Amino acid sequence: MTILRHACAATALALVSGTAFAEVTANVGISNNYLWRGLTQTNNEAQVSGGLDFASDSGFYIGTWASNVEYASDDTYSYEHDVYFGFAGGDDDFTWDVGWLYYNYDDINKIDFHDLYAKLAWGGFGIDAYVLTGTEADEPAPFCNFGGTCVPQADFGAGQAYYVALNYAFELENGMGIGLHVGQHAGDFNEYFNGVGGDYIDYSVSFSVSDFTFAISDTDLDDSASNLDNDEMKFVVSYSMSFGLDP
Repeated sequence: MTILRHACAATALALVSGTAFAEVTANVGISNNYLWRGLTQTNNEAQVSGGLDFASDSGFYIGTWASNVEYASDDTYSYEHDVYFGFAGGDDDFTWDVGWLYYNYDDINKIDFHDLYAKLAWGGFGIDAYVLTGTEADEPAPFCNFGGTCVPQADFGAGQAYYVALNYAFELENGMGIGLHVGQHAGDFNEYFNGVGGDYIDYSVSFSVSDFTFAISDTDLDDSASNLDNDEMKFVVSYSMSFGLDP
């Protein structure tokens, strides 16, 4: 998993495009912050995560991933547990991936939601697109999130948020990987869930050596409209690893 967002689809892409096909893989990671679309999910505190993935020769994959999260300043800890599936394929020059992702939280965070996503990558370039397909909220109306945004009902419908990102990655002669990223998050659900004042753009640069990554991330938010400092530049250090579980 990455510090910018867990790479559920990237795992499958690596499986289908590599020379050796691994059916079952696991991953673990630790970071000083968990950023999702440029916004902290752990109140700028440490993250511990892990996941499990299965991919078949046909390109079908399914997996799960979990992490701690925290959305308040009173040490109210929660968890995020994701389930996803999709199809991926391609070769060394071009890869594609389409799937569905369900974000599950406990009663502290109160709202689950799900996205449909599609990803394309060629050379060092990539484009990712996520569209909200719905929420599973059961809170009585009106409901106010941690940022103070209140809505008449918390059951948002399909298409009420989207996220589009452009990425470019390359490797230096010394083996260091450089990643550039810019994304836009927009829609009514985005403002409700994240507690930010409307649509925003996030951007980052990352430096990776082996399983270690250092990233600098920021957004164009002038005021995060919450107590999470999402309008400030963030520096993230992470370590992650994955390994096969085949006998």
